Amino acid sequence: MKPPTNRPLLIRPVVDTDFEQWLPLWTGYNTFYERTLPEEITRRTWARFLDPGEPLHALVAEQNGALLGLVHYLFHRATATVEDACYLADLFTSRQARGKGVGRLLIEAVYEAGRAAGCSRVYWQTHETNAVAQVLYNEVADRSGFIVYRKQL
Repeated sequence: MKPPTNRPLLIRPVVDTDFEQWLPLWTGYNTFYERTLPEEITRRTWARFLDPGEPLHALVAEQNGALLGLVHYLFHRATATVEDACYLADLFTSRQARGKGVGRLLIEAVYEAGRAAGCSRVYWQTHETNAVAQVLYNEVADRSGFIVYRKQL
């Protein structure tokens, strides 16, 4: 009997054996934001996802054995609430997955993880030029109006 050729999309935590398929998605994400990270940062980030003592988490979208997208998030304390907050750090889908609801499902999975952890909110940022993603973001969240400042140390 032949296995099904179009299995349902699965959103799940990363496992060690995902690295080879996760890496091109991670590279695509970094390329989109015009940054190149040293291999040491990539390796350490990956190790953090697999360490249950770390607050950093990674989910992937998988279909038919192929990874189509990733989302990374972390839980942290906040000064304006008793509950923790959840920061959605990175979201990326492969070209073939775009426009098919994969990004939305990854965001919704982070919402569920935040609820399960007792967080009061999930938030993220995107570049002002990322107009395509903002179409989705405007559908699934409220735009805060805050402007992000940063200083490299």
